[in-house]
Amino acid sequence: MDYRQLGSSGLRVPVLSFGTGTFGGTGPLFGAWGRSDATEARRLVDVCLEAGVTLFDTADVYSNGASETVLGAAIKGRREQVLISTKTGLPMGDGPQDWGASRARLIRAVAESLRRLGTDHIDLLQLHAFDASTPTEELMGTLDALIAAGKVRYAGVSNYPGWQVAKAQGIADRHGWPRLVAHQVYYSLIGRAYEADLMPMGADHSVGAMVWSPLGWGRLTGRIGRDRPIPDGSRLHDTEQFAPPVETEHLYRVIDALEAVATETGKTVPQVAINWLLRRPTIASVIIGARNEAQLRDNLGAIGWALSEAQMAALDAASDVLPPYPHTPYRQQEGFARLNPALV
Repeated sequence: MDYRQLGSSGLRVPVLSFGTGTFGGTGPLFGAWGRSDATEARRLVDVCLEAGVTLFDTADVYSNGASETVLGAAIKGRREQVLISTKTGLPMGDGPQDWGASRARLIRAVAESLRRLGTDHIDLLQLHAFDASTPTEELMGTLDALIAAGKVRYAGVSNYPGWQVAKAQGIADRHGWPRLVAHQVYYSLIGRAYEADLMPMGADHSVGAMVWSPLGWGRLTGRIGRDRPIPDGSRLHDTEQFAPPVETEHLYRVIDALEAVATETGKTVPQVAINWLLRRPTIASVIIGARNEAQLRDNLGAIGWALSEAQMAALDAASDVLPPYPHTPYRQQEGFARLNPALV
């Protein structure tokens, strides 16, 4: 397993981490992802640790806290071997203090996550979504206090606008508070919007990306293709309403390219899709998920080898989309491109 620095921090994280949204799954979304109990989760953690995957990502909102509880049980007795990343901010109830990133909400949310996880500290706490009702200075000051108290080691965000991350970094610098070191983002061969604003922001502000849903919400598993519609039993039948949209022909064009590269390399479609991500700028770790050991072991096969430049170029071309304004002219006109060349 390779390890990378997380943003500008001294924390080294594995290039593959494990997402535990499948742990204790309940409800229309998380129940469709998976329902691993503590025994099944412990086995998946065993496989991860054997492979050097030491970072486990969860959130308080995953199955209303059940994911954190099951993860805590699965790592019991080996806390020192793992890094825990959890997220908070999305609604956990209808009360005024049950959602958001206010000081009162964050302090209570961290205490409850620590209790469910059975630990005294969170290695990486991420704000699950931008809360426009909480002043950024209050947010960053609270994160500083939680880090100073030893309850949190590092802080990051997830699904944030780039300008809000930049604003938070400026406030942290002004007060001498810890900076955000991670941004958990959706990024895949069929979802490259991350590249337009968030990738250059991450490079400029030293924020490492942790990628969620690298297989495009299950569309890049190799089970779907031009002559292979979504199979019976696929979680996409239950979760497609939550998934970022993708135009059908664009999806098939990407899958065609993935299958061609998979044939050339002798790898599986998911392994190729994940390996492509690991070659992109600012990526610190790709979060893989699995409902069973077979899926997990297949995803672990995404490392230990590298796509060729020609294979990367073929995947880039098949998945390329024109970014929205104001980025469009920098792609379409040479004069604009000379002023601001793309990272990728």
